[in-house]
Amino acid sequence: MERRGLGASGIKVKPFCFGGNVFGWTANEQTSFDLLDAFVDLGFDFIDTADVYSTWVPGNKGGDSETIIGKWLKKSGKRDRVIIATKVGKPMAPDKKGLSKAYITKAVEDSLKRLQTDYIDLYQSHDDDKTTPLTETMEAFTDLIKQGKVRTIGASNYNAERLKEALEVSKKNGLASFQTLQPEYNLYERAGYERELEPVCLKNNIGVITYYSLASGFLTGKYRSENDLLKSKRGGGIKRYLNERGYTILDALDKVAKEYNSTPACVAVAYIIARPGITAPIASATNVEQLNEITKATELNLDKAVIELLNTASVY
Repeated sequence: MERRGLGASGIKVKPFCFGGNVFGWTANEQTSFDLLDAFVDLGFDFIDTADVYSTWVPGNKGGDSETIIGKWLKKSGKRDRVIIATKVGKPMAPDKKGLSKAYITKAVEDSLKRLQTDYIDLYQSHDDDKTTPLTETMEAFTDLIKQGKVRTIGASNYNAERLKEALEVSKKNGLASFQTLQPEYNLYERAGYERELEPVCLKNNIGVITYYSLASGFLTGKYRSENDLLKSKRGGGIKRYLNERGYTILDALDKVAKEYNSTPACVAVAYIIARPGITAPIASATNVEQLNEITKATELNLDKAVIELLNTASVY
């Protein structure tokens, strides 16, 4: 299986990233351990999480996903077999948010403690913080790299102009620069990334790690009517895809999946993997069977005719 670079950082990963938002939410601790073990056993190595996962769950305070990963790292002894990506900046509490130097310096220590590791491979701004000068943020990240606490840095949820501005600030001041971008991107949500962010990433060799790669599960084909929305806790967020364009995309995925003896979910992820500039799509699973299935996307080599069919079905 090929390995793809996190920008120019020198760090390379397999082209599929496990989304750790499910740990401590729809996957309990033991299930999470089983999933992580299976993921590594399948030959994969890239795990994405965030300090804020999963504050939205009643009873959780945030840091739940990192804590579970940390316990697994300690128990399994597999730290040197995985690339850990986490994020900072989303509100953990009214006074714990943003990208100021003071907050990043404190937040990274909290993440390291929860993850039970001495370093984070990829540390990402979870959201743009326009109240803090970019210079201050990039200086904070640069210090963490110099201290050996972080290997490289990335951005998530930045628009094209702010991403370009951040890159310019780093270059002008001799600071560490973002090597990755984590945008929303999938067969349904193409325009936002392709129109503005993709050209910036290709020009600057920014590795792209996509989130909502399956449009919250819609592209699995499991949700085809409003009655289907009751099938999972995430169903409520899928209603907006139930329209003519959404159904056209599902029809195309069904056709390709049949042709490749695969599943709509695998085809949807393989489509992202085939896009120039993509390092790895993020997708999650809540049981080992799902994980075994979705990771087969890395084995699908979609030909040009199939990609064009999917492009046409999802035209925006």
